[in-house]
Amino acid sequence: MFHDPGPRWMDAAAAAARTLQATTRRTRRAGHSVYVVLLKDPRRDDPWGLYVGQTSRDPDVRFDQHKAGYKASGAVRRFGVRLLPDLTAHLNPMRAWEALDLEAALAEALNAAGVPWVEGGH
Repeated sequence: MFHDPGPRWMDAAAAAARTLQATTRRTRRAGHSVYVVLLKDPRRDDPWGLYVGQTSRDPDVRFDQHKAGYKASGAVRRFGVRLLPDLTAHLNPMRAWEALDLEAALAEALNAAGVPWVEGGH
């Protein structure tokens, strides 16, 4: 049986994520997080992608909500494989306004790093 080694661009994505910083990390009222979900759609030429989101909940809980269909991104509900907490651990938790800003900045950085399919980030 063929074993899929996963995305070739993962190291570049991790390096891109590490270039970002949260100025409100662990400050008072820092209760929001950004999170990244690994996506896999076998119909695509490169089946691997990433979803970037932000939440006031624990990212594990939010991932479970996506998979259950509650306020879900269609991409995560259908193609979400797992969270990638190593990409965002250095950022969380942060204030709400910064989570919104970093969600967009992270999606942009991942796209620039060569991730062919990035969802979310808005």
